[in-house]
Amino acid sequence: MTRDEEIGLIAELLGLDAENSKFLDENVTRSPIERYSCPDRFADEMKGLFRSKPVAAAQSFELAENNAFLSRLVSGLPVLLTRDADGLAHAFLNVCRHRGAKLVRDEAGCKKRFSCPYHAWTWSNQGELIAVSQESQGFPDLDRSQHSLKELPVYEAYGFVWVIADSSCSDTGEIKKSLAPLSEDLNWLGLADHRIAVEETFEIAANWKTLIEGGIEAYHFRVAHRKTIGPYFPDNLSTYQMLGDNMRSVLPRITLFELRDQPRKTWNIREHANIIYSIFPGTQLLVQQDHVVWVHLEPLAVDRTRVRLATLVPNSAPQTEEMQKHWMRNQAITTTTLEEDFELGEEIQQGFASGANEYLTFGRFEGALHRFNQVLENAMKVPEDA
Repeated sequence: MTRDEEIGLIAELLGLDAENSKFLDENVTRSPIERYSCPDRFADEMKGLFRSKPVAAAQSFELAENNAFLSRLVSGLPVLLTRDADGLAHAFLNVCRHRGAKLVRDEAGCKKRFSCPYHAWTWSNQGELIAVSQESQGFPDLDRSQHSLKELPVYEAYGFVWVIADSSCSDTGEIKKSLAPLSEDLNWLGLADHRIAVEETFEIAANWKTLIEGGIEAYHFRVAHRKTIGPYFPDNLSTYQMLGDNMRSVLPRITLFELRDQPRKTWNIREHANIIYSIFPGTQLLVQQDHVVWVHLEPLAVDRTRVRLATLVPNSAPQTEEMQKHWMRNQAITTTTLEEDFELGEEIQQGFASGANEYLTFGRFEGALHRFNQVLENAMKVPEDA
């Protein structure tokens, strides 16, 4: 985010409040319930979105050391992330190339090589097959180069390891292209110099899109969050901007109005607003005053989503017991608030199954939801020359 953009966003929100207005889209729109409840539709989204678009598979801090590794689910597929002895990040399908067993069962660690728990075929952390038990007798003509681990496109930038969960794709260009419109903002955040201080994981009985939609509008704050953060935010005041397929949402706190009488050169948006970056399709960054919450959505089924919340803090912050308590308190506030959204999301999913509605209705001040779904639908379209 440039300084001019920061000043412009604050001025826009102050202007909307002064006019007792909202950031409005042209029309009220609808979203069919089938988009949130159809298993076939979900399968298409996994293939057409989550396995063809970049996903923040890890924060760079998690692979801080050379020869570190992570084993985790990425877009529904078992993935092995490694950092080799030269410091380069790699991503592979975590699947043995002999008989298909899961190669690495540990969630994290530090290793230069990985032996399959089934027959002990062994690969380097660069994906090369380096040992085969009883090879001369059992596999006399084996071409090891044809049995390397299936590699995935990987690109490390802005403090994350980005992966496309498609082994048929060998080019990182799609990752760079998708992130390019966010480059100024992500550089502004400086997350390459952050670490994970606290993290939690939840499984929510709701479609992943419902959870995204709940985080990009302020219309519900005074009602759904009246006992938590609602009183700290003006009623239904927000703005958003599209950055390529991604979105930047700004939800001001009531302290923003104090800036009316302050020189513009002193304005600081992080001190007076929550900024949410929705990185298409399923990564969100909630920017707070002194930290950033990484919200990672892993769709498991049409009506089930795993959500990982990780508080990212500057490496320069003191690593003391007192500071850790501070980060834990902040994570607890975020978790309490999001659990209110999660409960609503699960109830909404139950409502989908009831048949009460054929579609959802998005008001003009819920335009961010329409834009998100518009991007999604465009991404799902099959090119005419395909």
